[in-house]
Amino acid sequence: MSTQILILGSGGREHALAWKLAQSSLVKHIFVCPGNPGSAKNQKTSNLDLPLIHPYKDLVDFAVNKKIDLVLPGPEDPLVLGVEKCFRDVGIPVFGPTKLAARMEGSKAFSKDFMHRHAIPTAKFRTFSSSQLQDATDYVQTCGHPVVLKASGLAGGKGVLIPSSTDEAIQGLRSIMVDNAFGSAGDEVVIEELLEGPEISVLAFSDGYTIVPLPAAQDHKRIGEGDTGLNTGGMGAYAPAPVATPAIMDRIMTESLRPTIDGMRKEGFPFVGLLFTGFMLTADGPKVLEYNVRFGDPETEALMMLLSDDVDLAAVLLACAERHLDSVQINTRPGFSVSVILVSGGYPESYAKGKPINVGEVPSDVVVFHCGTSMSGNDLVTSGGRVMAVTCSAPTLEQALTQVYAAVDKISFEGKFYRRDIAHRALTSSCQAPSNGLTYAQAGVSVDAGNALVEAIKPYVRATKRTGADVEIGGFGGIFDLKATGYKDPVLVSGTDGVGTKLRIAVDAGIHHLVGIDLVAMSVNDLLVQGAEPLYFLDYYGCSKLDVTTAADVVKGIAQGCQQAGCALIGGETAEMPGMYQHGDYDLAGFAVGAVERSSILPRANIIPGDVLLGIASSGIHSNGFSLVRKVIEMTGLSYSSACPWDDQKTLALSLLEPTRIYVKQVLPAVHQGLLKGMSHITGGGFIENIPRVLPKGLGASIDASTWQLPPVFRFLMQRGGIAPLEMARTFNNGIGLVLIVGREDVDRAVQVLRETNAAAVYRIGEVTDKSGVEMRNLERWNPQ
Repeated sequence: MSTQILILGSGGREHALAWKLAQSSLVKHIFVCPGNPGSAKNQKTSNLDLPLIHPYKDLVDFAVNKKIDLVLPGPEDPLVLGVEKCFRDVGIPVFGPTKLAARMEGSKAFSKDFMHRHAIPTAKFRTFSSSQLQDATDYVQTCGHPVVLKASGLAGGKGVLIPSSTDEAIQGLRSIMVDNAFGSAGDEVVIEELLEGPEISVLAFSDGYTIVPLPAAQDHKRIGEGDTGLNTGGMGAYAPAPVATPAIMDRIMTESLRPTIDGMRKEGFPFVGLLFTGFMLTADGPKVLEYNVRFGDPETEALMMLLSDDVDLAAVLLACAERHLDSVQINTRPGFSVSVILVSGGYPESYAKGKPINVGEVPSDVVVFHCGTSMSGNDLVTSGGRVMAVTCSAPTLEQALTQVYAAVDKISFEGKFYRRDIAHRALTSSCQAPSNGLTYAQAGVSVDAGNALVEAIKPYVRATKRTGADVEIGGFGGIFDLKATGYKDPVLVSGTDGVGTKLRIAVDAGIHHLVGIDLVAMSVNDLLVQGAEPLYFLDYYGCSKLDVTTAADVVKGIAQGCQQAGCALIGGETAEMPGMYQHGDYDLAGFAVGAVERSSILPRANIIPGDVLLGIASSGIHSNGFSLVRKVIEMTGLSYSSACPWDDQKTLALSLLEPTRIYVKQVLPAVHQGLLKGMSHITGGGFIENIPRVLPKGLGASIDASTWQLPPVFRFLMQRGGIAPLEMARTFNNGIGLVLIVGREDVDRAVQVLRETNAAAVYRIGEVTDKSGVEMRNLERWNPQ
């Protein structure tokens, strides 16, 4: 028991946190600045009278002198102003985000843009500066939906207007942008679509990598019963909210919380602390209303009592600050917790202070947290609008409410007001099916998103138009007119493939358009080795939640690949399957069809020993061997955003994701001139496995590894992974993506034709032998010099 903690703040939230922390066997003492009479009661806790003003020099000096082990800011202002750095600079960890990460609460414009970038479900929105009153007015008049007006900056929880008409919305804009109703918080205004549905709050611990949500809570913002009257800081809360079913919480985790934490880390400001996210449970699923970067109030009072006795809150906070949250358990007790707020008469408008408070004997399972109280001599008096949070946990919601309201009756002060209907939504409609029935969207499938994708990709698809295909998508099947292509005696050749675990790098790096080219390349190169011209292509895209931007990027790459191959993209399938994939993951498959004149099918039967093997350079690793590639990268400790060790002009991700070369336009002229006897696409299995597939039974190949330079990427993999040269030859293409078999008499002409396009380099790498298998010669040339 040696840990000393400094809590910043003076309300019920801070009292509740101190109350739970005092139960920790790790905690020696807790200082609360400035605290309140409630937080001062525990023998482990002392209030601290020091200025809570940036840059917090007196507090930092105190923390250093007292050897404080952890700082826990309660309110948002210090976090947005950068209190985390003030203590970090002297070596004291803070349970709370950096100033950069705190922008998620400090700027609604920033957080909405973040949600848009990471496809996190939220309301439609536009942001306007205070000088754009006319633009903002035009938007609310033409957007076609009811709106909510939000001051972008911190406004003490009061910077939101919900107009009931367009005229009210215009008046609201003027009050924020011209009359400065919310001060500098209104320098930017976010205009959002008004969402409908139950509202919940989800508080979640995070260390920047792991995120652990607590049970969802529902608070009561309006002053009056039945959710009427003015907005307040909160008149009460309860948890867990029955409307937040396990299925809803799964969606919140996979669609919003996990992408938020991952996105913040990827953008360079990982979130450490308590992420408090407000959600609206719409007919289309949970949508984020806003982020807060600290414990909520009054949700915290209810949730602290819901934590199991075996949860050491100090250990949890330290684990977050030290980046090992996955090492601790966070459990909650069965049942419900309720917190009812007692407020001063007149709140949330003007109210009197200094009214004496009398607290009688309350039930033993009830805790009275102080929110706005102070001492006047020996008397406890009111000092704020929200005065006390009367809180209880019990096996049932009804029992918790009975105990809380029994305790409320034991507390008196002049002007005391409270709501008698806390948790009314849970009592009247918990777990009922929606009155208008379930929708496909509530099951996690968005038909609208699918339609939006089709519209987004139509220009890419049209760019692949060729003879035989009109490339108009949206029907039940793609049509191709083979007769229009002019073939006399055609044989159709088909191929299907995927991209393998190269997709993992694309997903982790957030770079999606390049793998679309890979998808096409893997199939059309397989058609080419049989002498076929690719005619058309179809794709399959499977995911758990359709992100239109990501999917459109993939299809854009597929269309680029089709253009390189000269084939039409005539259709595809997009499958949104909730629960089948991890959030953000997707899978791809491609299907290509080509044609070749019957007399030109490859390989030919006249391949003989002595025929020459020509190798055409690859563009990189292509699309095979990435399980081994990822293992090597893991061993190096590099991240995908690191500078590429063999190409300092690119990141590691961009270099690894270099698309598979499409050889169609370079090689097909040599096929049509009858210069090639056969071809082998060097994919998984490298030279060792792929070349024999094209050779007649009993024949083999000899390849001289000294006839081309091993590209730097393969040298890096071999050296850093300790991979033997022969293993390289049976795994990777090693710089040769396509091997051609040419009769000796046709070599010079074939090389000339292949080099006419100035595409990939052509090498003479070996010959056909009369011994089965592939002999790799001079592999020692690949070893480090």
